[in-house]
Amino acid sequence: MTIKRLAILIAVGLITFGLVISPAMAKKPSLAKWKASFDPSGAKYKCIVSNVSHPVLKGVFTGFAFRDELWKRTNGQIYIDYKPFSMLGGEVEVLNQLQMGAIQGMGVSSVAAVNMGPRFGLVNLPFLINSFPKLDKFAASGKLFDHFMMAMDHQGIVGIDITGYGNYGWATTSPVRSIADAKKLKFRTAEAPVNQLVYREWGFNPVAMPWPDVPVALKQGVIDGLDHTPMVCSITKKFEVAKYYTYLDYAQGLFIWVFNKAWFNKLPADLQKTFKETLHDVAAKIRQETVGQEAAEIMKSSKQGILYFKLPDAEMTILRKKGDIAHRKFAPEINKLYSGDTYRPANYLQEVQTYMGYKP
Repeated sequence: MTIKRLAILIAVGLITFGLVISPAMAKKPSLAKWKASFDPSGAKYKCIVSNVSHPVLKGVFTGFAFRDELWKRTNGQIYIDYKPFSMLGGEVEVLNQLQMGAIQGMGVSSVAAVNMGPRFGLVNLPFLINSFPKLDKFAASGKLFDHFMMAMDHQGIVGIDITGYGNYGWATTSPVRSIADAKKLKFRTAEAPVNQLVYREWGFNPVAMPWPDVPVALKQGVIDGLDHTPMVCSITKKFEVAKYYTYLDYAQGLFIWVFNKAWFNKLPADLQKTFKETLHDVAAKIRQETVGQEAAEIMKSSKQGILYFKLPDAEMTILRKKGDIAHRKFAPEINKLYSGDTYRPANYLQEVQTYMGYKP
């Protein structure tokens, strides 16, 4: 191929890329539907909070619910300026903004949270906290949950509570009824070490990929399926291409609500208390609503022709046993203690495993 011809091809490719991408980039999401019913201009304290996803998801809507309830409980002293839809950038980028204090808060996904708080990887471990009842049990565990929420404290970031987005499984372009079926496919997974290790141990083909790249990759066959929850796949229209779903329920998808510690500590003590109590109350309510939302989205997508499958019990046992490697591999990171930790267990992961009744 001549240099001239190569240059022409590259130019055409760039033009095509621009035609495909530019309209999507130009179309900015609107927050008009969720506009506050009050005038925030008189607030003493402003807290900019980011999230990458769509507030149709109950776990994402948390930011707006928290905004309104906190405004009431503080008599208009604190305004949560909530920015979902990745309006402030990707999660790794926003975590850096949060640490520097450029923004004050974030509802970060559990898979991205491990970048700055390895202990948060606890909830990504397969078959440990993998159902709505187990999530509620863990959230009510007292010192175990409090220690979990301290995962980013050494980074200058305080964690307060969690909301979810459902149970992880596989949305695929062809039916997956067995491990053999799954081994034929390429699965998009989050860019997280736990997920990559687990999929390799399972003998599957993981493709680490940023979430915004998934729609095009799925349509073009770069991937044949994705590791995600039925609720997210339904709401974000992934089921338009991937028309089959296999239940695994090996982990819960979480948003962890974290805030810049220096900013938070500058709040008066009474407002700090109200801030935490309000988010705890809102998050608990949202977690209950998420249970109903997942069931509703499964029912809706089933009526639209999405077929749901389960692996045989014997094969689920295989996945459970092989997935235990992640527990052993990442135990040192999850168990690591930092100077700010007030609870200092000898083996935190083992305590959680015992409390949750985990058996490989």
